[in-house]
Amino acid sequence: MASQPYTQKPVTDIFTSTDTDINRRECRRTVPMRVLALGLGRTGTASLRTALKELGFDDCYHMMSASVENPPDCLMWSDALAAKYDGQGTFGREQWDQLFGHCQAICDWPCVAFAKELIEAYPEAKVLVTTRDVDSWHASTMKTVHWRATEPELQLVAKFDWAASMYQPMLSKFWTSFWEGDFEKNGKRRFKEYYEEIRSLVPAENLLEYKMGEGWKPLCEFLDVPVPEGKKFPRTNDTDGFVDRCRRRNRMQMLNVLFRATVVSGSFAAIVYGATLSFRRFFGSRSRA
Repeated sequence: MASQPYTQKPVTDIFTSTDTDINRRECRRTVPMRVLALGLGRTGTASLRTALKELGFDDCYHMMSASVENPPDCLMWSDALAAKYDGQGTFGREQWDQLFGHCQAICDWPCVAFAKELIEAYPEAKVLVTTRDVDSWHASTMKTVHWRATEPELQLVAKFDWAASMYQPMLSKFWTSFWEGDFEKNGKRRFKEYYEEIRSLVPAENLLEYKMGEGWKPLCEFLDVPVPEGKKFPRTNDTDGFVDRCRRRNRMQMLNVLFRATVVSGSFAAIVYGATLSFRRFFGSRSRA
């Protein structure tokens, strides 16, 4: 599959005006990579992202970085997935620095699909994983990310919307490849295999296994930063909030599509009307002559 070219955000995308439009293929590293948080999504990664930024590890890459903050990131993720799972092209330190050279930390999926590659690319970074009970994790993921990755509405929106056209194919490719074609069947097994792989890649003394609810202390001690005074550990991205945000995102993107269609059809009508007037004037003047 050929690498999808970058295209600029349509000026008519007024309902998702906070989406940025940065072509990461033209970027370079500007800050050091300091933390690889390689726990699977739905283990508290959104809360961890907020916590890491609070501790000064800014920015921290997360799926939200590609899905809603800067959708063109999905183009590079698609390149990375094609290189890893299909043997198409290469994706190494240079490309990682382009994709998240503005970040001092990374977490969540699709980063986790490249745990080994990222550990090798950034040997100086500290590695931690968030984790939780596998059964509760699987149930939560079925209701959220699995639903999103297989959602017919998103597939429809992706046929017309600029951002969704990059995000949905990337998410689908990642979800299918990482879970070996069937998350519902393979999810729990792959969960256990994944964490065992991380333990085999990182010496125990250099790895923090962290569960939500443990607070600031173990995280700050591992990262060698002070505990924030008087601040509660963040808690974000619960199941209900996830689904509501995704559905709202779909609606806003379809409004972009409808607005673009209205503008284009209105412009076309104006062009036809103008051409008709010019045609009548031209032939009217010729007939009088």
